[in-house]
Amino acid sequence: MSIRRGGNGKLQNRNCNVMGFKKYLAKRAITMFGVLMATLLITIALVGSNMDAILKQSVALEIRQQVTNNKSLVSSFKTPDQLNSYIQNQIKQRVVALGLDQPWYTPQRLGLAMYKILTLDFGHAKFLTSDTGSSDVKDIILERLPNTILLFTTATAIVSLIGILLGAIAASKVNSKIDKITSGFAIVSSSFPVWWVGIIMIFLFAFVYPIFPARATPTIPMTDPGYAVSLLYHMALPLITLVLIGFGSWAYLVRNFLVGVLQEDFIMAKKTAGIDKKKILYRHALKNAAPPIITVLALSLSGSLGGAIITEAVFDWPGMGRLYYEAISVLDLPVIIGATYVLTAFFLVSVFLADMLYGYFDPRVRRQ
Repeated sequence: MSIRRGGNGKLQNRNCNVMGFKKYLAKRAITMFGVLMATLLITIALVGSNMDAILKQSVALEIRQQVTNNKSLVSSFKTPDQLNSYIQNQIKQRVVALGLDQPWYTPQRLGLAMYKILTLDFGHAKFLTSDTGSSDVKDIILERLPNTILLFTTATAIVSLIGILLGAIAASKVNSKIDKITSGFAIVSSSFPVWWVGIIMIFLFAFVYPIFPARATPTIPMTDPGYAVSLLYHMALPLITLVLIGFGSWAYLVRNFLVGVLQEDFIMAKKTAGIDKKKILYRHALKNAAPPIITVLALSLSGSLGGAIITEAVFDWPGMGRLYYEAISVLDLPVIIGATYVLTAFFLVSVFLADMLYGYFDPRVRRQ
């Protein structure tokens, strides 16, 4: 009977942990959604009356496309003036139906604007178009977003992997040569701006030693079968630059996290018990240092996506950063709003994933 009670007690504890973890995730998800809504509201408030022009332009383009695609309807008008008059009347009716004739700060207008942004309906760009010729902001963003995710996710994964390995080695040999070299390289590499290192890399490996192309944008169209290979080849130089700049500071952070953990009593006890040093370092110490490392990893990934403007502008990489740069240059407001929303959503998703992993590795967080 006592064995059964013990088994039931373990099962109850496990169920409590699972329920606590689900409750923790639910709270974090609600918080993140609230932050996203607040960000949308602030964005719309900052844009203000310019949102009228965006929404009305979107309505006008939609009506014109619907009418011009209906050839039987177009042929029913005798003169172009009659057709234009009909289109204008349809636009006015749609504007009134959507409440766009009211001030932007009314609840109906704010709700409509937030709903359209949430459903990725950002309207049509004023100047920019996608490679396929579409002026729909959603098409433009969906064309550029995978390139940014590919470059910066790959760079973050490589940087974190190298940084964790070097940081672990440096932490296990404090004040050694490799520890001093790692710390010194972290200070030096993080001191140089990305654009400066990028220009040096382009000069060296695109002109002095022409190994990689100077522009990271493939010269062949996306429909070409070899586009994927060409994209990876053009991505090599910006990827090497990001890794070269990032892994030193990553190693330094991991080293500092692990130095504190390696001084804990339970680590000393394992060393006294004669357990292999590598096993202690990688299985026990690194696991206990995982929560802050995961947090830094998620924030660095989301931060790199948001801070891609300079990097992509220098290398001419066809991603969200360059899209931001182009949109700001011509003041294409619908594209700026759409890109801001998408990158904010990615930032919140990465933070939510970090919270989820943090709660998994540290059960104390779930009880808060």
